[in-house]
Amino acid sequence: MQLIRVFPRRTKATPADELAYTTGPDLFTDPVDEVHISVCFTCDLLRAEQLAHEWQGLARRVLIGGPALKMRSEEFVPGKYIKPGYVITSRGCPRTCWFCDVWKRENDHPHDAPRELPICAGWNILDDNLLACSRPHVEKVFAMLRTQKRRVEFTGGLEARALEDYQVGLLADLRPRPNCFFAYDPGDPFATLQDAARRLLAAGFTARSHRLRCYVLIGYPNDTFTEAERRLASMRAIGFTPFAMLWRPSVPSQDKWTPGYEWRGLQKRWARPAIIHAA
Repeated sequence: MQLIRVFPRRTKATPADELAYTTGPDLFTDPVDEVHISVCFTCDLLRAEQLAHEWQGLARRVLIGGPALKMRSEEFVPGKYIKPGYVITSRGCPRTCWFCDVWKRENDHPHDAPRELPICAGWNILDDNLLACSRPHVEKVFAMLRTQKRRVEFTGGLEARALEDYQVGLLADLRPRPNCFFAYDPGDPFATLQDAARRLLAAGFTARSHRLRCYVLIGYPNDTFTEAERRLASMRAIGFTPFAMLWRPSVPSQDKWTPGYEWRGLQKRWARPAIIHAA
């Protein structure tokens, strides 16, 4: 069966092979059995529907799926819906954060441990919460990472609350030192991030290298510019390079809380290390 994968937008993780599209078919596209339209973000659902209509006449079946439709994910196939090198070794998260759909989509029950998957080779880990997995699984993932020929990245995010001392050692022992993306989300105690930064810096990471990064959610309901900037600056002060993530509503009932255009300016100012550390 020939399969074409279609993506509403191109990102760094979007596959780039000849059967991966971000547009409708062209005059030279041959008919195929199936077209899968993969949607990560709810704001792309309208575009996904437009693409489905464009591909309808060329494929026997057109399917729309992905996290934006709150579909539970199953097996991970390297290179199918994300570029080779990006890997997922587990799915789900034991936390039940109000702003996150992962636990609703991936868990059988709230607070379930992540579902551990077979480990495929790659250098960029996209797990929902790798550090909440069992120690044997985590150690196997790091054993795989030590075989990679380029710098490892954890762009899926690492949870400071779950960080154990043996994991600090695993992160610090990778060569070259990895890019670690932690998260400072609503309700997270500042002390938890502060303790994680202290232990990682003591293990050999440096603030100057910008390898310790931290996603900071901003613009969610009742957030203010003053509070958002305070959270961002506090992460910089303890050794993290903050990266502002603008909150987006995930259901129509939350549309009234959509951050205004002015929030985009703040997000851009806190998204580039050169600007962040020059302030």
